[in-house]
Amino acid sequence: MNRKIELLAPAGNFEKLEIAIHYGADAVYLAGKDYSLRNLSENFTLEELERAVLFARKSGVKVYVACNIFSRNSEQGAISDYLKNLAKISPDAVIIADPGILLEALKVMPGMPIHLSTQANTTNYKAALFWKNHGVSRINAARELSLKEIEEIALPGNVEVEVFVHGAMCISYSGRCLLSNFMENRDSNRGECCQPCRFRYSVVEETRPGRYMPVVEDNRGTYIFNSKDLCMIQFIPEMIKAGVSSLKIEGRMKGINYVASAVKVYREAIDSYYESPAEYPVKDEWIEELSRISNRGYCTGFYFGNTDDTVPNYMDIKPATERTFIGKVTGVEDGNFAVLVVRNRFFLNDPVDILGKKGPVKKDTIKRILDIEGNELKAARSGSTVKVLLENECSTNDLLRKIES
Repeated sequence: MNRKIELLAPAGNFEKLEIAIHYGADAVYLAGKDYSLRNLSENFTLEELERAVLFARKSGVKVYVACNIFSRNSEQGAISDYLKNLAKISPDAVIIADPGILLEALKVMPGMPIHLSTQANTTNYKAALFWKNHGVSRINAARELSLKEIEEIALPGNVEVEVFVHGAMCISYSGRCLLSNFMENRDSNRGECCQPCRFRYSVVEETRPGRYMPVVEDNRGTYIFNSKDLCMIQFIPEMIKAGVSSLKIEGRMKGINYVASAVKVYREAIDSYYESPAEYPVKDEWIEELSRISNRGYCTGFYFGNTDDTVPNYMDIKPATERTFIGKVTGVEDGNFAVLVVRNRFFLNDPVDILGKKGPVKKDTIKRILDIEGNELKAARSGSTVKVLLENECSTNDLLRKIES
């Protein structure tokens, strides 16, 4: 393909949007307060959506708005009104799964690019052609497909193909799960999934009621239904050569530390490939960084046709030190004084690292802590805003993590 592949990042709220853009996303996906499959994340009001689109465009970043629930009869009027309001905001695309919503979008949002959600489980090139003939410009391919199958859909050039490159994977076919409906009366296909596949479970033998026997997996708990997370950092060349248009990072409900690390790593990996396609290096620092963010062990999913064929479990790469996210830089004053919104408590002289926009993580030390009035502190408490003196330079929206021994 001639055009550089897109890096698509999650933005569950405005802060995550800023972080995704800061660390190099080409596009972000987000949603309004209703009608998406992540209604439990903060999401955006219509006014916030308009502000998000304007903010992203200043950085040359595209915004795709998810409206990918499976709707009910009673919602048709409200969804139509919502789509009309979205048309006024003019995002770069709307993400849809429900054919009825697609039909309405084509009617009330003429000219708006439509991206088909993975929930529609498009599994072959004829299905992709069907959707193209019904107004869809991009397909988010079903997660159950191998990379070869995706290539057979993407290379004919009939429609753009978007695939997931990193993050959590649902245990159910294209995310169509009913566990949440039965266990908590929360409809997973309407954005209310309580993620019961992440719950801890025990086994009860029928003649021994009340005796709960754990199914041992690891020291974090037992997850009977829980898949490993997807991580394709080692296979960026293969995904690009398959003709994919966009690489998507999962995680609208995850925190800014996750978004920052994942976007930074995949940005550097994609750029590294295009700089030297024949010598794509998988840097140890990328793997180490991904091992530090929320994950349940990594695998390559279905991409190579064998669910047992996984890349090395990065959770087994135990770094000598761990990191605790302590805050986001909101400004820089008087040289190397960083204004910090504190997320976790830290102390004077704590060792930290700075997750900058580009390049390796920089190790540093908290030399001084000042409150907003300029008073010296020995510690910074969660929820406060402080100024910290560092040895290295940092920038607004960089993240600081405490180095734990």
